[in-house]
Amino acid sequence: MSRFAILALVATTACASGGTTPRTPTTTTTPARDTSAQGGTGSGALSSPLADPFPSTYTPVPSRPTVIRNVTIFTAVGPRIENGAILLRDGKIAAVGATVDAPADAVVIDGTGKFVTPGLVDNHSHMGVYAAPGVQANSDGNEATNPVTAHVWAEHSVWPQDPQFPRALAGGITTAQILPGSANLIGGRSVVLKIVPARTVQAMKFPGAKYGLKMACGENPKRVYASRGPSTRMGNVAGYRNAWIQAEQYRRRWDKWLADKKGDPPSRDLGNETLAEVLRGNILIHNHCYRADEMAQMIDIAREFGYQIRAFHHGVEAYKVADLLARDSIAASIWADWGAFKMEALDGVKGNMALVHQAGARTVVHSDDPSGIQRLNQEAAKGIAAGAALGITIREEDAIKWLTLNPAWSLGLHDRIGSIEVGKNADIVLWSGNPFSVYTRAERVWIDGAQMFDRSDPSEAWRTDFELGFVRRGGL
Repeated sequence: MSRFAILALVATTACASGGTTPRTPTTTTTPARDTSAQGGTGSGALSSPLADPFPSTYTPVPSRPTVIRNVTIFTAVGPRIENGAILLRDGKIAAVGATVDAPADAVVIDGTGKFVTPGLVDNHSHMGVYAAPGVQANSDGNEATNPVTAHVWAEHSVWPQDPQFPRALAGGITTAQILPGSANLIGGRSVVLKIVPARTVQAMKFPGAKYGLKMACGENPKRVYASRGPSTRMGNVAGYRNAWIQAEQYRRRWDKWLADKKGDPPSRDLGNETLAEVLRGNILIHNHCYRADEMAQMIDIAREFGYQIRAFHHGVEAYKVADLLARDSIAASIWADWGAFKMEALDGVKGNMALVHQAGARTVVHSDDPSGIQRLNQEAAKGIAAGAALGITIREEDAIKWLTLNPAWSLGLHDRIGSIEVGKNADIVLWSGNPFSVYTRAERVWIDGAQMFDRSDPSEAWRTDFELGFVRRGGL
């Protein structure tokens, strides 16, 4: 039985191993609380007595120093390095360049003819909240009971045994933001996960990652609430504004009490706690929005209430307002060629990614799909090709940012992941060839320096509990 199967059945104590893929820890011990982790990194005071009631318990898998040599390296911060090398040590990128010194105890991998990139980051996934198999019992992504459900948190729906997680890992995904669905004007908090086997969602949570807030424009909330409101786009906008007005009042009450501590504290409200943290800059806005005019309106609403939109998601008309996105430093998290599947997606063009990039805004390749997440590299390649058809040359060294550094920025994690630089987390993918080729597959994946996937060794494949089958009488 593989180590991943064993870990799904019993809890073990991780220890340093001589192998290249040490045993995955399954601890659920809560570490000392870091108030800078979630909801505590902004300039304002916290809106609740407990800023992070569900802290990450993630512990990196123990790892050995690893050197990958004779590879082409896309660093995402400079030109590609031909026939280069990279050293992973103590969970970090320790060295990268034409040559690196290999410690005596290092695992040395010859990558001749292969490529190395940072781990891919998908900032729009519903893995875990819409788990496989896709039945109603596993449909936990939309709390479609009210147009504003800022009080719900996606992590409380995530099923760590979703078999979609190991398939994403095999596609080179090392980090993913799990979002609530788009039924509501404000759908709730997202959670950022490391794609690692775990018994609990807390053991997958990226330590220190900010929460996101999912918002949605257009047809979805109109359709879901057609009989109980809002049923129009003007109703949508009124709903956003009313929610932010209430949140601003709530934030002021709590800030005043936290400043002078006089009398009893105000009553807590889970929804307004989340929105108040957005207003303080501690939670990042991720806005589902297709049409250019609605994106411009959402920017106006953000300006009215003093918060910043971090990324528009889906944005098939992002190319029409790419200059506004560049001006306000808003990422466009988009597909390569999805469009025309409903009215608000009618004006999608295949050159969207390249046009946004050309305007100086941050292009992000996202999936919103458990199949697409397995081949995000191919989505980026389609974006490059569509740009070329328009006469826009996108260098592969720049396009790799669409998959790594730009989505990491959208999550506020660009100082830790998304590029191959000394000191950053050793989230690394070794590809069988050029990652922008349809024939290329991820061969090995490291997270925090520990090898978590090896395509050449099926016995070490991560299988979730759901895929293990039944325990037979008399033993395994």
